[in-house]
Amino acid sequence: MSERAATRPAVRPGIDVFLDSAGAGLRDARLGLIAHPASVTSDLVFAADAIRAAGFDLRALFGPQHGARGEKQDNMIESDHYTDPVTGLPVHSLYGDVRKPTPAMLAGLDAGLFDLQDVGVRVYTFMWTMALGMEACADAGVRFVVLDRPNPIGGVRREGPVLREGYRSFVGLHPVPLRHGLTCGEMARWLNEERGIGCDLTVIPCDGWRRDMSWHDTGLPWVMPSPNLPTPDSCTAYPGMVLLEGTNLSEGRGTTRPFELFGAPWLDPPALVARLGRVGLPGVLLRPCHFEPTFQKHARALCGGAQLHVTDPDAFEPVRTAVEILVAARALAPDDFAWGAPPYEYEETHPPIDILWGGPSLREGVDAGATAAGILAGVDGELEAFGESVERYLMYQAGTEPQASPPPHLPPKSTTNGK
Repeated sequence: MSERAATRPAVRPGIDVFLDSAGAGLRDARLGLIAHPASVTSDLVFAADAIRAAGFDLRALFGPQHGARGEKQDNMIESDHYTDPVTGLPVHSLYGDVRKPTPAMLAGLDAGLFDLQDVGVRVYTFMWTMALGMEACADAGVRFVVLDRPNPIGGVRREGPVLREGYRSFVGLHPVPLRHGLTCGEMARWLNEERGIGCDLTVIPCDGWRRDMSWHDTGLPWVMPSPNLPTPDSCTAYPGMVLLEGTNLSEGRGTTRPFELFGAPWLDPPALVARLGRVGLPGVLLRPCHFEPTFQKHARALCGGAQLHVTDPDAFEPVRTAVEILVAARALAPDDFAWGAPPYEYEETHPPIDILWGGPSLREGVDAGATAAGILAGVDGELEAFGESVERYLMYQAGTEPQASPPPHLPPKSTTNGK
């Protein structure tokens, strides 16, 4: 047995399966790759290097938000087109004036590979880079291949409202819940059929992943998919705490624990934690603290707030927790708490919080003094309807090995392993 086989993790990402299965019939194809720093094999070889080393004809790279090499630290900093210093390949930026690959970018390619580590949240832009890439490939007659990866926060729970019509943006292009519970491959299958993209789609599944797995269960090393999600713990908090981006509260950017630390110079930590302690938030303890961000909101100012300590990820409800935090901050400091103003993620009209939430109901509810329960009323029905719509596109189960191929009733255009 080889050393690599002896140390093989419980889960192998789609890139490993792709390389081990002769590349889904793409051995002689001219390829483009949408990648970022977390696009690595299970033994941490960058996907572009692994694909080239395996003899495939890789012609171009495409970089999402933060860049193909993760060169952009802060949020909403655009990337330029450039030549990759390692491979010498052209790198086309998909986060700037261009977010959908142009015909010129796709010219001469037979297939586009997508290998981004997503985090299971609607407002994370990588899913929408995938959707726009699928649209562009459908228009150009180029095959689109998703090299699937685990959802690091699991695939069992869904939370938060479904995006409302009229609130589409680059942090939400289709009616998806805030925490959607899908992998990129599953989302691609749903988008392709239910949302009518209609590209020539192949999904290469993860091997060994189950919906009820935590990231630690996978045995895979963690590589930051973006600079402000440094650990699996930060991903656990992200589905709710990302909402603080739409306020004048710091969500912990500029600290070493983004989305776990939060606060503002005008918040009283003991009063905040005492109020939140009375609402019975499951699976989490809040520690009153002070911190000083080095950049972003309240940079170099002492902020009072709290740190989330998730004690039971299965019980923790990040979206409800964040809504309770917003309700508490507004009640404790009504003259200081404020919503952010546009622009936000290329949206010039709606307040950022409405774009993040997927509609105005969170902002309106908090301003009206509503409870978190009142703000979240009706969300369960939306989640049930979404779950029904995606059921036939799921590729993995909880507690068992993933399916080796799509259900037989799935339309044949969405394929797995080229079958």
